[in-house]
Amino acid sequence: MYILNITTNIANNIEPKWLHWMQNTFIPAILATKKFNKALLTQVQIEEEMGGVTYSTQYFANGKTEIEAFYKEDQNELLSKHTQFKGMYVDFSTELKVINQFFENAN
Repeated sequence: MYILNITTNIANNIEPKWLHWMQNTFIPAILATKKFNKALLTQVQIEEEMGGVTYSTQYFANGKTEIEAFYKEDQNELLSKHTQFKGMYVDFSTELKVINQFFENAN
C-alpha cells in the first residue's frame, strides 16, 4: 500500500471555506478517479510561525502505479480547481510506502 500525503497550510480567513470545499468537492473528486481507495483528512496540531492552519490529507493507493497514473492522468485537471484559493495556501506532497500495519489486539 502507498499513501500520497499532501500537507497544506491555509490562511485563517479562508480556512472554513477551504475545509468545506476539500470535504465536499476536492477529496470526493480525487476518490472518483478510482486511483485511491480511501482518504484521511487531519489537522496538524502545530502553531505555525507564518500563521494559518495546517492540514494533512492522505490518499491511500494499492500500489505506486496508481499514484503515477494519478499524476499522469488526473493531477493537472484536479489541481486547476484549486485556483480559487491561489495565493492563500502553501503545500507540499510526500509519497509514503506502508511497510506494516499494527492494530491493538481486541479481546
